Formats: sequence, C-alpha cells, structure tokens
Amino acid sequence: MKFKLLVLILFFQVSVGKSQNWDVNLLSKFNPNNGRENAGWRFVSNNAIMVSAATPLALMVAGIATHDQKLKQTAFSTGIALVGNTAITMFMKNAIQRQRPFVTWGDKIMLQGNTSPTDYSFPSGHTSTAFAVATSVSLAYPKWYVIAPSFAFASATAYSRMYRGAHYPTDVLCGIVLGSGSAYLTYKLQKFMYGKRMQRNARALALEAGN
Repeated sequence: MKFKLLVLILFFQVSVGKSQNWDVNLLSKFNPNNGRENAGWRFVSNNAIMVSAATPLALMVAGIATHDQKLKQTAFSTGIALVGNTAITMFMKNAIQRQRPFVTWGDKIMLQGNTSPTDYSFPSGHTSTAFAVATSVSLAYPKWYVIAPSFAFASATAYSRMYRGAHYPTDVLCGIVLGSGSAYLTYKLQKFMYGKRMQRNARALALEAGN
C-alpha cells in the first residue's frame, strides 16, 4: 500500500512539473490579479472548511433528535471520509511541497484578499474537503435536491480557490478526485460492513430458531 502511494506521488510530481505552464496560463484566466477579492467568493472560500466539518455534526444531531438511524450512519460515514481525506491530503501536501501559484508566479498571479495560506498547494484541501462531504451525502440521499446544492457548493469552493490565486487547476482537480474517492470508498466499506453484520444477525436468528 505504501509503495503504491509513493508511486502515485511520484506520478503527480512528474505530471505537475510537465503541466506547470499550462496550469498557470489557465489559472490566469480565473484569477483577476488585482488584489481586490469578490465578497461572494471570499465567503465561499473562507467558510468551506467550517461548513464541511459542521455537516456530519449537524447530521448526527438531527439523527439523534429524530431517532433516524440512516442520518446517524450518514453522519458517521461522512466524518470518516473527512478524516481519511484530510490525512491523505496533508500527507501529499508535505510530500510534494508544491509552492502556491501566487508565490511562484507573482508576476502573473495575485492572491486576492489579505489572508495568505501558509501550507503547500498540491492538492487543494478546501476542494477535497467540500467534495468529500458532497459525495457522502449524495450517495446516502441520491435526490436532486441533495445532489444539486451539495455539488454546487463544492464546485463553488473549487472555483473560489483558483479565483483567489491560492491553487492551480491541477491542485483543484486532484482535490476533487481525492475528496470524491475518499467518500465513495468509505460509503462502500460501510455498506460492506453493514451487510456482514446483517448476515451474522441472520445466522444467529436461524440458530436460535433451530434450537
């Protein structure tokens, strides 16, 4: 597992190096490069982590209050997806150590607003976190009125990070893959474990009935 992760990191390092010029040219189309941050994108960017972290807590509170087991299960799986996603994201940031675009390309990209990120650029933690939550709740409740606002907020978060000049497009793309992938794997694992538990319960009931 560790070997595969190291190979993946090396692959991204090579890919990032080759795509650097394309990356910054595309980013320059999103970044206004004037230092004046749009209030709407600032709000999304500044609150994405807080909203994402609060989602599983809100789901758990609602599940306990209404005695809704599915809500509690969704809260648990969303929380686990967030923890796993955060661990992988931070590991990759510190392993790859890609500088922020406004640091490397200060002549083309300007950080919008006064809050300067202090960690590394690749992948985008805001994006991966937002997509982890959006994917988790959408898998649990595959209804348009859940999917549409969830992914709208996640997509707005991804765009806001490029608008700010805080991330390259490839940072954001990797964040989308990491966040969505973490949520999907957590969801499938939870379903597998739940199925195993149901099988054990069924066998126990069958044995009791036979006795």
